[in-house]
Amino acid sequence: MNGLPKFVMIIGGIILVIGFLMQFIKIGKLPGDIIIKKENTTFYFPLMTSILISVILSVIFYIIGRFK
Repeated sequence: MNGLPKFVMIIGGIILVIGFLMQFIKIGKLPGDIIIKKENTTFYFPLMTSILISVILSVIFYIIGRFK
C-alpha cells in the first residue's frame, strides 16, 4: 500500500488545479441551472453543469478504458 498516499496526493492536486481553472472558465451559469433568490438567501443548484461534466468525464474514462 505504498502507492496509496501518492495516489491521494495526485488526486488532490488534480482537484486543486481543476478548482483553480473553474474561476476562469464560466461553466457554472448554463441554462438549466436552478437559481432561487429570496430576500436574504440564494440557492444555486448547477443541474445542467453537473450533467455536462458527467458526460465529459464518462467520455474521457471510456476512452482511457479502451486503451488499457
